[in-house]
Amino acid sequence: MKVLLINGSPRVAGNSARLLNEVTKIFEAEGIEVDRYDLSTKAVRGCMACGGCAKAGKCVISDDVPMLAEKLAQANGMIVASPVYYASPNGSIISLLDRLFMSANCDLRMKVGAAFAVARRAGTDTSFDVLNKYFTINQMPVVSGRYWNNGFGRAPGEIEGDEEALQNARFVARNMIFLMKSIALGKEQYGLPTQETVVRTNFIRNDRK
Repeated sequence: MKVLLINGSPRVAGNSARLLNEVTKIFEAEGIEVDRYDLSTKAVRGCMACGGCAKAGKCVISDDVPMLAEKLAQANGMIVASPVYYASPNGSIISLLDRLFMSANCDLRMKVGAAFAVARRAGTDTSFDVLNKYFTINQMPVVSGRYWNNGFGRAPGEIEGDEEALQNARFVARNMIFLMKSIALGKEQYGLPTQETVVRTNFIRNDRK
């Protein structure tokens, strides 16, 4: 089994990375393959709403997003970690995830997802909510820990003092392993849930005759 980890922080060895290091220990001890991507200073632009991915089957912008879409297609689970900027995940990870989930040309149902948000003081709850929505809109079960997946620290390494966050990361990793294995068994025995034709509506109504 394989898990894709994405570190959305511009700091390769910052506090977000430290949480991913903690889950990596558990995954590797249990024989789960880890595929990690550090966004760091890589240039990832936002979605252009060009519709090119619908025609090409992948994002047409030339950067790392098409490669990550292939990795996501091969993974059983995904974890995203981000620092908090203005009560939200940082702009680079939002740009990456918007395009990744819009252009991923694979069935994401029942791949499991988890997110970590790291802040000096506040904004982790709203950031945690934003990150989890990428999973829930794609029928991906969200992995829980024993608390919200928050971590606290400003300077790199300060999160070492947040023992609860580090422990919670280990809970998340173990729960993710259990869910991935359980879903694999369920798919083998029962298959995936029946899908209906998707219905799309909006809130614009033109009642003029």
